[in-house]
Amino acid sequence: MGRVTERRRVVRIRNGGAGVRPDTLVAEEPLEIRLNGKPLAITMRTPGDDFALAVGFLVSEGVLGAASDVQAVTYCEGATEDGSNTYNVVNVQLAAGVPVPDITLERNVYTTSSCGLCGKASLDAVRTATRFPGIAADPVRVPAQVLSAMPDRLRAAQKVFDRTGGLHAAGLFTAQGELLDLREDVGRHNAVDKIVGRAYQSGRLPLAGAVLLVSGRASFELVQKAVMAGIPVLAAVSAPSSLAVDLALESGMTLVGFLRGPDMNIYAGEERITL
Repeated sequence: MGRVTERRRVVRIRNGGAGVRPDTLVAEEPLEIRLNGKPLAITMRTPGDDFALAVGFLVSEGVLGAASDVQAVTYCEGATEDGSNTYNVVNVQLAAGVPVPDITLERNVYTTSSCGLCGKASLDAVRTATRFPGIAADPVRVPAQVLSAMPDRLRAAQKVFDRTGGLHAAGLFTAQGELLDLREDVGRHNAVDKIVGRAYQSGRLPLAGAVLLVSGRASFELVQKAVMAGIPVLAAVSAPSSLAVDLALESGMTLVGFLRGPDMNIYAGEERITL
């Protein structure tokens, strides 16, 4: 709900002197995602936008496509022994007729705030077929100078990071550099799921012509999430992994890393970045 930050006592040492003061920390709590009442995954996240996080995760898993696929998203009461609501368990109820995936031990994974979908049993298991296969044909073009200005715009909009210094961010931009949405979370993959989930809830998928910017590295699961949402351009301020580059090339996505000021490395889809 609203537990984005918490206060803790800290001993602060500066210039050889020590003092006690309160410090603001980003909150981190588990979120269990259930599908039709059955447990599917647990992720460590920053509370807030939990419904968007849940449906965004299901989009990246290939479960959801159209906004009409979901009947309701609710917090589960009675999640504890005393029956109280911790707001840490979310159930996504599919609409009638929507296929329910086989929830096996292979799919029932624990997702940490750092590794994303690392609980998958094999590489083939995460190469889920997207509902929006038109990325390769997306004609969007992004001027390099517009792209180079996005990290500063993202950073300027990170309100919780200013208080804690402990959050990742994902920002959704137009090709002209307009910031459409920004989400912060202790997990970079959660921030992306929240972006995708909010777009899903408002019926804006696929996100054709959009640019997704992440504040850290570009891992395989982030490229996968962008592909599943129909996003043609993914940029990161840090490095991509080799598997992330492979998936971007296979999908026809533009992947940019080390986006810092006017400098950047284009690992895939360089035709979309114009000088």
